[in-house]
Amino acid sequence: MTTTAEGTATGRRAQLKFVLVLGGLSAFGPLSIDMYLPALPRMAEDLHAADTTVQLTLSAFIAGLALGQLVLGPLSDALGRRRPLLVGLVLYVVGSVLCAVSPDAWLLVAARGVQSLGAAAGIVIARAMVRDLYSGTAMTKFFSTLMLVSGLAPILAPLIGGQLLNWTSWRGVFVVLTVFGALLLAVVAVALPEPLPVSRRSPARLGQVMRTYGRLVADRSFAGYALASGLLFASMFAYISGSSFTLQGVYGLSPQAYSVVFGVNGVGIVLAGQLNGRLVGRIRERALLASGLLLGAFGGVLVLLAALLRAPLPFLLVSLFLLVSSIGLVMPNASSLALASHARSAGAASALLGVLQFVVGAVATPLVGLGGPGTAVPMAATMAGFALLALVAFVVLTREVRSGTPDQPS
Repeated sequence: MTTTAEGTATGRRAQLKFVLVLGGLSAFGPLSIDMYLPALPRMAEDLHAADTTVQLTLSAFIAGLALGQLVLGPLSDALGRRRPLLVGLVLYVVGSVLCAVSPDAWLLVAARGVQSLGAAAGIVIARAMVRDLYSGTAMTKFFSTLMLVSGLAPILAPLIGGQLLNWTSWRGVFVVLTVFGALLLAVVAVALPEPLPVSRRSPARLGQVMRTYGRLVADRSFAGYALASGLLFASMFAYISGSSFTLQGVYGLSPQAYSVVFGVNGVGIVLAGQLNGRLVGRIRERALLASGLLLGAFGGVLVLLAALLRAPLPFLLVSLFLLVSSIGLVMPNASSLALASHARSAGAASALLGVLQFVVGAVATPLVGLGGPGTAVPMAATMAGFALLALVAFVVLTREVRSGTPDQPS
């Protein structure tokens, strides 16, 4: 009995370590984006750059995340997960240092590109590692558990960023990101084992990789789940890129108050993710995904109405909370359903999931500034449009995935 209890405790500690490390890797994107959002107006002033130019630092990061995942996903299928991950973490640290010392906006845009390539490794490989070790309901539950860790990033990041601005410049934000990357690099190098055995690795030849991507794109269900999550993620990016200017510029919030609002919305993601983890197994993943997409579309419509009618701030904040919280329901289920039939190509499948999220996000980001300062309508219209498109993609493209038809047994 004691031996069994000790073994159970050891297994729980190992799983906790795995959750924390993969959660940290998954949090690279939110941390690297959200922590510096409160500083965007100050960065534009300090670098003598237009708001649209400073927003390109966000677009460059999102585009780099997409490109990096597209390359590193298949590489991790061929070389294992550890080596590409370690190289990516080194790139992240180097890029963060370059961001901290950039003397003008355009060099900062380039440095963000380098930083994003490293962040891509953490995001795509963490998701592939989950598929290496889990399947079915267990995989969905683990993705929901990751939301508890990675969901803390959008809560803590803007709060930390806003507080940092009280005693340092925006450059201090990138110093903190450098330290975070260096710590995670050390932990991965010492404590994270290789989860993908040689027998399950796939060739990294260009032709094989392109055929794998073609097969994934042709898979109607995979495309539907990936598009649904990607389009809703684009709505989230419209909020990320436009909310600091809207809530501070239009509604007059201070950087610290904006950070609190952003953090509260992050709490919604965590709560929805944990609710999803409790419901998985009782309710089918597909039904939970549909519920999340409906919530996102409803919240998006309310946000648009709030902007068009110039509704009071509380109405807008509640609407934003509904839309952002839906991410906690959509992402675990969409990821699990999309990866379920692709164990042999988990890295490539994870890459396409990420590419769709961040490419569409990069398209959404500049749309929020089309109306110029002083209006929330472009951000609201972009958020509502992409949330509705996500629901349409799910309804039109997805179908029931029959059990027993994976490309490789788990």
